[in-house]
Parts: sequence; structure tokens; C-alpha cells
Amino acid sequence: MTDFVFETTPRIVCETNAAAKHLGLISSELGMKKALVVTDRGLVAAGVITPALDSLKAAGVEPVLFSDVLADPPEQSVEAAVDAAKAAGIDGVIGLGGGSSMDTAKLVALLAGNPQSLPAIYGIGLAKGPRLPLIQVPTTAGTGSEVTPIAIVTTPTHEKKGVVSPLLYPDVALLDGTLTIGLPAKVTAMTGIDAMVHAIEAFTTRHKKNPLSDGLALKALELLYVNIRKVIADGTNVAARNAMLQGSLLAGMAFANAPVAAVHALAYPLGGHFHVPHGHSNALVLVPVLRFNAQAAESQYAQLAQVLMPERRFANDAEATAAFIDSMDALVAEMPFEQRLRDVGVSEGDLAMMAKDTMAIQRLLVNNPRDVTEPDVAAMYASVF
Repeated sequence: MTDFVFETTPRIVCETNAAAKHLGLISSELGMKKALVVTDRGLVAAGVITPALDSLKAAGVEPVLFSDVLADPPEQSVEAAVDAAKAAGIDGVIGLGGGSSMDTAKLVALLAGNPQSLPAIYGIGLAKGPRLPLIQVPTTAGTGSEVTPIAIVTTPTHEKKGVVSPLLYPDVALLDGTLTIGLPAKVTAMTGIDAMVHAIEAFTTRHKKNPLSDGLALKALELLYVNIRKVIADGTNVAARNAMLQGSLLAGMAFANAPVAAVHALAYPLGGHFHVPHGHSNALVLVPVLRFNAQAAESQYAQLAQVLMPERRFANDAEATAAFIDSMDALVAEMPFEQRLRDVGVSEGDLAMMAKDTMAIQRLLVNNPRDVTEPDVAAMYASVF
């Protein structure tokens, strides 16, 4: 028997129009009377959050809007949200948006509930409770932040630091595909590939891989691979949007318990230095890492090939692995975003710096199926420059 510990968000609601139907009632059940709604200006301008705000008001919960969330949230943005929460006297937090909004919401619930220095809690298990009641409502199918105990922050020195604590699991995750309908195809593609990376890396991680995370990762990859092209072609396909959200959720549950590896490690310098969105960063380096890992992860990649191509019968694991990587390569190439590092502001002279930065992220590299050296990283970057 495999020994493992598995944790996740205790209550998950997946339903079309769930935000309009249930958010207010659930907030009230958690004791909220004045809730900070953490989101971004784009969602406010597009009217995406209106049904959620109406639901809160109908249940007698006063919403206080914080819409200044920034991508890859910098420390000062998180601290501004905490200050807003304290000034308003809120008693609960709702993250409504993509990963940046949900990560910010986690930290607001923690830091407003028990004041502590943000830099002092970077790392694993350093945060102190209690936190305020917290609900997460994702508007992208990508990060899975609604079921992870992690919040990623960008430091003033452009490093990506994580706060990791079970305290960051929300009380409730509310999934509603209608909230993702207005998402542009480019963002849909970035976040969808991000979720697929979570599933792939959780399934192949060197540490903490377990039967529950494996089952979740396989189902997540199936849902995401089958539906991503559908939502790119038709963003109003609610059934496919719901399936993408559920795939992202399952992948998030998997990697929260079986951690990610080299794809994420190579992606972080792209976000920290060049402000490339996290999902796009993962997509840019995914295939080079898959090719690098192919021999070490052959039996696992062969299993993933059967998820992507259930109708095919492969002669051996090597053939299946090659087919899996080729399929992922073809999928990424179809996506409506820039495909090369040079196209997102990276110069050839930056590759060595990025490789050095990647090697500092040992907390992720140790999970990779194959040991990674700095020349290996430089070569992977060069292959997609």
C-alpha cells in the first residue's frame, strides 16, 4: 500500500449559474456580513462579476470591491488588498477571477484574519491562523487555485515566492462555466494548457505521487484535451466551458498533493522578468521539458498517451511516449498565442540568466522525473528561442 496524505477544499460546487444562484447563500452560511470581493478591473468592466454581487446583496451580504489585482501579484498589490480589507472591516473574502485574484484573496483572508508579515511566511507551513472565511470562484479554467494550498507572489526583486499552508484552502470552491464565456481565445488557450501541465506534472512527479492524485490527473487531462479545442473554436459552448473548469479543478487537486516540476521551474523566470502570463510561460517550455524527460518518464507518458488517444494501440511504451509528446506539440502549436521566446520579449542574451534563475527553484526541480542541470535548462530554452 502507498503511504500518502491527501488534502483538498472541503466543499466544491459545480453548477451552471452557480454564482448567481448560490454565492450569497453560501457566504451567509459562512457568517459573512461584509465580504471583500477580490477581482480585477477587466472582469468588472465586462460585467462578469455582476451576478455574484447581486447574489451577495440579495442574501444580505454587503460586497466591498477590491478590483486592483495585478497579474503575477506583486507584494505591494497584495498588501494594498489587505489594507483595504482592514479599512472596510470585512469579515469574509471572496476571490473571483483568475489565479492572481484567487491567490491574492487567499492571502487577504490570512493576513486580515491574523496580521503577519508577508515576506516572513514565504515557504511551507510558516503561516499562522486563524484566517477569515474564504470562497473561491474561478473565472478561468487554468490555475486550479480554488483547490490548492499555495499562493504565488512576485517579490520586488522579480522572484516568484510561494506561501504554502493548509490554511489557504478555501472553505468553498464555486465553479460556474458561464463566468468563463467572455474569456478571449488567447487567455482560454493559455489557462487551458496551464491546467494540462498541472495534470501531466502531478502524474509524473518524483515525490508524493499517489493513487488519488494519479486518478485525478488522468481524468483532468482527458477533460482538458477533449474540450480545449472546442472552447477555442466556440467560447460560448457552456458544456465545454464547464468541462474545462472541472478539468482544471481536478488537475489542481492532483498537483496540490503531488507537486509540479521542471515545466513550472522554467516558466517562472519568464513571468518574473518578462511578465509573460503564467499559463503562456508553461506552454512555451512544455514540449522541450517533455522531450527532455521522455526516457525517464516513458512508462508514465505512455499511460498519458492512452488518455489522449484511447482508440490507438501502441507497440511499446517508446512509441506511445513519442505519440504523446507529438500530440502535445501539435496542440500547443494550434493555440492562438506566441510560440517562441523571442516573440515575448526574450533576447538570446537572456537565456543564460534565465537558466541560472531556474536552477535556484530546487523546490520544483527535485520533483522532475529526470535530474536537471543548468546546461540542460539553457538547451531547453534555446530550443524554443
